Amino acid sequence: MKICGIICEYNPFHNGHKYHIERAKAISGCDAVLCIMSASFTQRGEAAVLPKFLRAEHAVLGGADCVIQLPAAFSVAPAEAFAEGAVSILSAIPEVCCLAFGCEKADKEDILKAAKILSGEQYNARLKACLAGGESYKRAAVRALEECGGNAELISSPNGVLAVRYACSVLSRGGQIDILPIERIGGGYSDEKLYSDFSSASAIRAHIHEQSALKNVPDFVAEALSEIDTACAKERWDAVARYALISGGDKLKDVFGCSEGLENKLRGLRNRPSEEIIFECTARRYTSSRIRRILAANVLKLYAADAKKYIEHGTYIKPLAVRESMKDKIFAALGKSALPLIVSMSDTRSLDDTARRCYLSDCLADEVRADVFNTPCEYGYTVKIVPCLLYTSDAADDLTRV
Repeated sequence: MKICGIICEYNPFHNGHKYHIERAKAISGCDAVLCIMSASFTQRGEAAVLPKFLRAEHAVLGGADCVIQLPAAFSVAPAEAFAEGAVSILSAIPEVCCLAFGCEKADKEDILKAAKILSGEQYNARLKACLAGGESYKRAAVRALEECGGNAELISSPNGVLAVRYACSVLSRGGQIDILPIERIGGGYSDEKLYSDFSSASAIRAHIHEQSALKNVPDFVAEALSEIDTACAKERWDAVARYALISGGDKLKDVFGCSEGLENKLRGLRNRPSEEIIFECTARRYTSSRIRRILAANVLKLYAADAKKYIEHGTYIKPLAVRESMKDKIFAALGKSALPLIVSMSDTRSLDDTARRCYLSDCLADEVRADVFNTPCEYGYTVKIVPCLLYTSDAADDLTRV
């Protein structure tokens, strides 16, 4: 069986994600789409608005055949570790033959060229020189790529950065997986403007209880979003984030991206609301997403050295949801991986010490997210078997049995 992989967050699942899955299926010609999804926390350093099993179910209803979990150690990490962690798991599944991802500039050859440049010594030297000149990291990266002969437009957006990092990770593992860039439609990654049909997840979260936002998601997602109390969750997260700064000791410096004395500045602001902390620390050198991610990683005790060790050592495959009609084929494919497969709680007992530590960090992330949203923690579930329903593109409000 040929499987097309997708690295995602689905926070929440929306019409653009459905379109992407449909295009991935059509272009790749694969037998199944396997999504590896950030679970309880995302790369922005935020708790996901809906629990992981529900988001995984939404993805299957929206066209995916299976959703597996991206460990928190990778999901709450910079683009390079995020991509490396996800690709390391997908590469361990023999039937995964391609990786589909959305980006603004879907030029495969340009992306591969940029990936080769980013992996070279010349690029790293130019990047260091630009940073030494006082440029922000984003601008320094763009300039360094351009000076090395790459298309700088590719890394001018978060999706573009991830696209190139996915390609870097694939190439570093021998290029056995083909890359399949798909041009994004609708709102950009950080665009909070609402459109009629294809708004970004950022826009939907920003206007989560407005009817105009809910038109951008399938009905089964809209129903779930209507029950979320985001205001209460923000207050609870604020308290958790500040407490972690107060009680965390000197481990803050071990978090990805917390360097150059940034940990001291963060600790000095520990009695301020988290949004004020983020505002005060955001500067030319540090983006707000980076500060949010550092705060989240500090809460969840996710450290850079651990993530690198998990990538090198290997982790596990934890399915969250699978299409009922495909479950036998999917589980057979996942079972061929060298990584341990977790489909019941008893499977966790066979994890070695390194993989178990990674798994326990996922459990902590699940517990913290549940506490923030004041809901029961679901980490004890095994896998959701989703009835054979496919959300079709013919009518946005129609569910058709296949």
